[in-house]
Amino acid sequence: MKKASSAQPRRKTVEPEPYDKRKIDLTKFKPDISPKEWQEMFSPLIRVPINAIFGVPIETLSPSKTLGLGRTNLTIIMSTIVQVDAATPFARFDHRQTPIRKPVIQMHFQPGAYGITTAAATYIMVFTVDVDVASTFALDGSFGFISNAGTRTVSGKTTVSLIFKNVPPSQEIFGFLEQRTGGAWSWFSTRVSFPPLVLTL
Repeated sequence: MKKASSAQPRRKTVEPEPYDKRKIDLTKFKPDISPKEWQEMFSPLIRVPINAIFGVPIETLSPSKTLGLGRTNLTIIMSTIVQVDAATPFARFDHRQTPIRKPVIQMHFQPGAYGITTAAATYIMVFTVDVDVASTFALDGSFGFISNAGTRTVSGKTTVSLIFKNVPPSQEIFGFLEQRTGGAWSWFSTRVSFPPLVLTL
């Protein structure tokens, strides 16, 4: 068999997915629940540990950090790409490209692994997403604790919040965002925190 001449020019290799240089400011994403709505949801009583730090996430998971403490972790289902070396790491989904199984981002959270051991508490799980065109999602999670499960129509750079009430510290919980209809979308992170502290003057 004749060997190819080393003098022949080598065909240029094209990178399947080039480095994404876009830097995305996740603090600019539109919250799905307003301060007034938070106040209405949790008046007059909210259960949080005495040493809770409001506004500071207990844990944030992303494509570049998929594991937390204890059993806290992510499940990423039917992504079309996960790029951890992008300026802002992301996972991309598109229901049209994966019609056999719906795209899902899911987080498990174990409160006790973060030193929360004294009392039942309320937690917020927030999914940060960028949805190209208005798409329908199912928002749900651990049976018995979720207070706002249901169908959401989401578009643009936004957050989607799931509320868990009266969770014992020994209980592992999970929440998920599952695409039902629509087009492409990106997921950047999911964080768990205590509810925001809303003050009225």
